[in-house]
Amino acid sequence: MTPSARLQTAVARGYTRVTASALGPRQSAVVRIGFSLTWLLFLVREWPHRRELYGPDGPWNWDMAARLIDGNRAFTALMWSDSTVWFEIVYALAIVSSALLLVGWRTRTMSVLFMIGVLSLQNRSIFVGDGGDNLIHLMSMYLVLTRCGQVWSLDARRAARWADRAWPPRDTTGIALWAVTGAALLWAQLFTDARLFLTADGPLPGLGWGTVLWGLWLVQAGWWFVRRYAPGEPRTVSDVLANVAHNGALLVIMAEVCLLYASAGWYKIQGSRWQDGTALYYPLHLDYFSPWPWLADTMASSGTLVMVLTYGTVIVQVAFPFTLLNRRAKNVMLVLLMMEHLGIAVMLGLPFFSLAVIAADSVFLPTNVLRWAEARLGRARDRLAARAVWLPGQRARESDQESPAGTLVR
Repeated sequence: MTPSARLQTAVARGYTRVTASALGPRQSAVVRIGFSLTWLLFLVREWPHRRELYGPDGPWNWDMAARLIDGNRAFTALMWSDSTVWFEIVYALAIVSSALLLVGWRTRTMSVLFMIGVLSLQNRSIFVGDGGDNLIHLMSMYLVLTRCGQVWSLDARRAARWADRAWPPRDTTGIALWAVTGAALLWAQLFTDARLFLTADGPLPGLGWGTVLWGLWLVQAGWWFVRRYAPGEPRTVSDVLANVAHNGALLVIMAEVCLLYASAGWYKIQGSRWQDGTALYYPLHLDYFSPWPWLADTMASSGTLVMVLTYGTVIVQVAFPFTLLNRRAKNVMLVLLMMEHLGIAVMLGLPFFSLAVIAADSVFLPTNVLRWAEARLGRARDRLAARAVWLPGQRARESDQESPAGTLVR
């Protein structure tokens, strides 16, 4: 085979792979679960302090936030009204959308609402976030473009029930949800200071949030119409476009993680404390980052351990993008990175930052490991379901045996 023929074959194979299916369904599901769980836990934990962080009782009040939004043109639904009731509604919707995205109920709609909740709260008070919040901020937008509900979701279970039907059902719930979200978007466009412009103040130059949100809303309607009334070539074309968008977003997520570690590692190399191996010593002695002072003192008392962890952190972060060329090396580095962030969660008291980074790392998890975990969890679920069904039946049989015929049993 000539070189040009081999090139054509490789291009055709790659084209088919990218367009024929949504790659990494389990990895994208883990990313969905990880980020929605992280944001949900954060919102629930900060519930008593929500008004001080993002609401009317915070030091960064509504007028100051409005002036900031006028300058940076960021998107936040909290600027549509200064009412306390509106703030509570937005915060509650952020919690609900996170929980529903976590279980995979109507993931296409919930991913958009999840993004709106994240952007609304974080852009309202940009000075209370950290690196984990920035990662959630970015991933919330990427998840909108992924087909992250193909497995491990209520959507997948509903699709399996509908798979045997010759004609898809009407889906009244989806139609009602689409109508409610459209009415809410129209209200925001017409009766609030939403600034949903078509070509300005959007996520990309020349693309406004009005175009993005209305476009996603119309795409939902088009997807439903094609599935129900045009199951032939239009459905195939729609699947191809959805697969390309999913695979492109998944590639961007991978590149984002590589960029995160590469930049973090190379910036550390330039620091004198990282060069002499003592960088880890100093945060262990900050009260703000010491939830377990005795544990921090124990670790900091060993100069060898501090030096090994300091240098090891830099080596792992710098080397990780290059290990993607070798599957075994990548898996080893992935385990080390996840262990590093678990250590950060415990030692420095940054659980949500660590959960966010681990959720992003999960995009590189091996499919075989995820299949194994899926099988183990499935067997455990089946045993619990069988036990739940067996016990009531056993009790009923025992009751029948203990009670003679014709006897009333309380």
